[in-house]
Amino acid sequence: MSPKKIAVLGAGSWGTAMAVMMARAGHHITLWGHNPSHIKQLKIDNSNVEFLPGTDFPSTLSVTDQLEETVEEHDFLMLAVPSHAFRQTLLKCKPQLKKDTIVSWITKGFETGTGLLAHEIVIETLGKDTKLALISGPSFALEVADNLPTAVVVASTDIEVATEVADIIRNSNFLTFPTKHLASAEIGGAMKNILAIAAGISDGLGYGANARAALITLGLTEMVQLGHVYNCSESSFLGLAGVGDLVLTCTDNKSRNRRLGLQLGQGKKIDDAKQTIGQEVEGIHAAREVHAICEKWSLDMPICIQTYRILYEGLAPDVAVRYLLSRAQLAEPQLD
Repeated sequence: MSPKKIAVLGAGSWGTAMAVMMARAGHHITLWGHNPSHIKQLKIDNSNVEFLPGTDFPSTLSVTDQLEETVEEHDFLMLAVPSHAFRQTLLKCKPQLKKDTIVSWITKGFETGTGLLAHEIVIETLGKDTKLALISGPSFALEVADNLPTAVVVASTDIEVATEVADIIRNSNFLTFPTKHLASAEIGGAMKNILAIAAGISDGLGYGANARAALITLGLTEMVQLGHVYNCSESSFLGLAGVGDLVLTCTDNKSRNRRLGLQLGQGKKIDDAKQTIGQEVEGIHAAREVHAICEKWSLDMPICIQTYRILYEGLAPDVAVRYLLSRAQLAEPQLD
């Protein structure tokens, strides 16, 4: 694959990791961030010391705070902004977008207030003919930046677009698999953050590996149940963007969501836990949106509901987890 010009929008840990990974592979990368002082520091350090310390920028990676110019000069965008900033970033990009620009994203979560999935926001703001793709799967920014082996899916409503994006960003240590299961990949990427908070709470309470395994398994059942609302098949959650991402995020302390849960289980207040982590914890927003979806569709998703109650209603974590573990066994999802 010949080198491409790619703009990564969002200079946090994930945007930086993807930018570095693709630049190392020979692509010409522009990393955009909204904060001019942060971008100035990136240029001075030739590294993102705040979010990804110890990773120097390759020579083919440049940084900027000029969004309009960046969008105008690129026909491949990769959004790496928090879910609550996703629509706003798209709208700012729209006037400069060319007709065949690829709009991809690594953002995970439901839109705050509407509960929309990211691809629904893209279609609503940019139109149904947009060449869109999601990159998702079991992956931590630090390991991608360290060039450790990683496998993800590239999901799109158009398998040709998914294949094109997968081919562009693939390298020997970053494996990509194109798929048309877009909605299930988005649901998996959003829900695993809620479930990681729950698993972290259980571990923070000292309930051990058996309880964690039970929560992960029942959490997958809830993921499948929510997928039915979007006409997703059960089997579409058994790949990298579903069970793969779920297991990783629930079991490794590189996950901000798991770390938040650990601190809550150990008795910390949510504001103190968030301050300690110091970065966006997407599971907090996702819990609120999934709770609203559960109410709208009368879904029985006890882990997500109890996690919401801990985060937003002050329910004691030990009460919530004991309730979950005492529930009657739920039926496991049947594969198509």
